[in-house]
Amino acid sequence: MTVQRIDVGDRMSQAVIHGDTVYTAGQVALGAKGQPVADQTRDILERIDALLAKAGTDKSKLVSATIWISDMTTFDEMNAVWDAWVSPGNTPGRACVEARLASPEFTVEIAVIAAK
Repeated sequence: MTVQRIDVGDRMSQAVIHGDTVYTAGQVALGAKGQPVADQTRDILERIDALLAKAGTDKSKLVSATIWISDMTTFDEMNAVWDAWVSPGNTPGRACVEARLASPEFTVEIAVIAAK
């Protein structure tokens, strides 16, 4: 089975396709500094939509999502954006944990796995 990589960098690929499964790297908001959690979440989900499109799939085929947020008090704010974005009736398995992210300006990071 082949492995296809999307937006390959020195450290990681933004997405990897193996068989009929697409794995994204954890996505953070570009220009996150000073953005509220809702705006960061929107930015991330737009990036995920673009990666899934490059891989030949979309959010209706999500199987799993992992969300890291830097402060659980922002859980409802993040969820409001997530709930408006996720495909109704096609919600993935999901985990959400509080974690210190790579840089203090990042308040949300999301990685997904999708079927093709």
